[in-house]
Amino acid sequence: MKTTEDNLNNLIVVGDKVLIKPCSTKTKTKSGLFLPPGYSEKEELQKGYVVKVGPGIPIPSLTDEDNEPWKPKNPERVRYMPLQPIVGDLAIFLTKGAIEIMYNDQKYFIVPQYSVLLLERDEPVV
Repeated sequence: MKTTEDNLNNLIVVGDKVLIKPCSTKTKTKSGLFLPPGYSEKEELQKGYVVKVGPGIPIPSLTDEDNEPWKPKNPERVRYMPLQPIVGDLAIFLTKGAIEIMYNDQKYFIVPQYSVLLLERDEPVV
């Protein structure tokens, strides 16, 4: 039987998207009132851990081949501008741009990089 992490290895995140597993949300307020289900999902900001990251934003490759249009194109030569999030980062993101999915009974968000507002990384940023 495969674990959830094994199944996540089968997923391919496309383009400038990030797969985020949301953190557990509070069910009580500071004063002790219980919040109804779905309350925190209506908030504009969410936080969670980055699980997978797409290859990035495709950029054109300017090579000598571009000056010779009769030569066959090599589709393997696609270059990408990498994304800032890395696996394991704690991300604060806008839910307005995110898409919620359920995968193996776990809730995830597919978030474009422009919806990620802040990243917290374990190692210090130089």
